[in-house]
Amino acid sequence: MSSKKKIAIVGSGNWGSAIAGHIGEKILQLQDEYDQQILMWCKEEILDDGSKLTDVINTKHENTKYLPDKSIPDNVVAVADLREAVKDADILIFVIPHQFVKQTCEQLKDQVKSTAFALTLIKGFYIDEKTNELLLVSEIIKNTLNISCLSMMGANIAKEVADKVFCEATIGSRHDEHSETVRQLIDRPYFRIRFYPDVEIIEILGALKNVIAMCAGFSDGLKAGFNTRAAVLRLGFREMINFCRLHSQESSSDIYLESCGIADLIASALGGRNYNGAKKMAETNKSLEDIEKEDLNGQSLQGPGTAKEVYTFLEGKNLLDQFPMFRDAHLICQRKVEPKQLLENLTNHPDYNQK
Repeated sequence: MSSKKKIAIVGSGNWGSAIAGHIGEKILQLQDEYDQQILMWCKEEILDDGSKLTDVINTKHENTKYLPDKSIPDNVVAVADLREAVKDADILIFVIPHQFVKQTCEQLKDQVKSTAFALTLIKGFYIDEKTNELLLVSEIIKNTLNISCLSMMGANIAKEVADKVFCEATIGSRHDEHSETVRQLIDRPYFRIRFYPDVEIIEILGALKNVIAMCAGFSDGLKAGFNTRAAVLRLGFREMINFCRLHSQESSSDIYLESCGIADLIASALGGRNYNGAKKMAETNKSLEDIEKEDLNGQSLQGPGTAKEVYTFLEGKNLLDQFPMFRDAHLICQRKVEPKQLLENLTNHPDYNQK
């Protein structure tokens, strides 16, 4: 039996394809330690020309739908069978829309090696319906599969990662051996990483930034001035920090200045998917569903789902007025208020009540 570590990628969207390609190249330098084939689970789709997405990835070595014109090394093999993808894997990297995490993990129950560990790149979370507390993706993976789970977040636009444009990420880990494995697989001269023990805060920040990026998009779509748009980002970032502290205290406030914090927000608010979708909504009054279908090639926006979860959580704790940007983002997505309400409410933001 091979003692080499085996890697599985659970997900094959643009970010999943980019990180699969990144790690697929890296393990070519680590042939004594890692199985040279990476299986990447791909939820099967039939493309416009009638071909299967898995077949296209495995023959053209490119995800023509979600990451076009970017090559994927041929040691990354797309498979449509989820259980086959993770069979005997030592490292499972999860990179699917957060709304599919529960059902995906349920399918993998008792299918994963007890010695394996996971790394989540997923930006989103749930609210437990019974307790109204946060239920994080890392916790779902850990509790369902009985393995430890690290988190990685940062300013990592998939296309740029595929192009080897310099970037960085923040990894949450409380396990030194797993940290070293992740460093081996991901750290490169053009992709640098830093570690903190705050698995949960790093993960929460990654989800929240999608909501504030939407606020930036609404502002831009309304032709707000640069001063106003800067205020939207500052106040939104303040709400992100305050929300994290409702969950737990960070090990160091420096974490908010890492790639998982301010850098990820800036990148997303300059032109990420959630920013673009919100901007289009403010400009055209189209529904977010139509924008996903017509303008985003069918890719899901993560911001609206996270905004709903955040709203539910804050409403249950009677804290909506302390987080007006999170509140308004959800109400705009639900079309209960106009995007301009977000800007009109800035002047009364509770941050200005500071003594």
